[in-house]
Amino acid sequence: MPRTYSISELARELDVTPRAIRFYEEQGMLHPQRRGQERIYAPRDRVALTLILRGKRLGFSLAECRELIELYDPNEGNRTQLRSFLAKIKDRRAQLEQQLLDIQAMQIELDTAEERCHSALADTRQNNKNTHGVPEDG
Repeated sequence: MPRTYSISELARELDVTPRAIRFYEEQGMLHPQRRGQERIYAPRDRVALTLILRGKRLGFSLAECRELIELYDPNEGNRTQLRSFLAKIKDRRAQLEQQLLDIQAMQIELDTAEERCHSALADTRQNNKNTHGVPEDG
């Protein structure tokens, strides 16, 4: 008989709140059995929750996580799931590389704006000295 998990066991083991687990269940990503009011999670639910949490850490959307979970098939070695995951990793890496380029461009713009502000402040100080009878350097 396969191991089962209570919501508190999964929450503790995977460092997530029971509320988050219930949310993923409401989203149709986890499918626990019921024993009265108690939720009983199968190993497949544990794997699905692990994939959700890993996907979130990697920046995947819930829809992308759901897609990966739906491909879970340990009987065929999860080849389709793994190929799909690799494609998503490649796409995510490309997004992050573009974001990094965007951040670097923004940093250059901030540096330029900062230099202009310092220069403008220096000019206003110099003009202030000149208009208040303070002799110019020289």
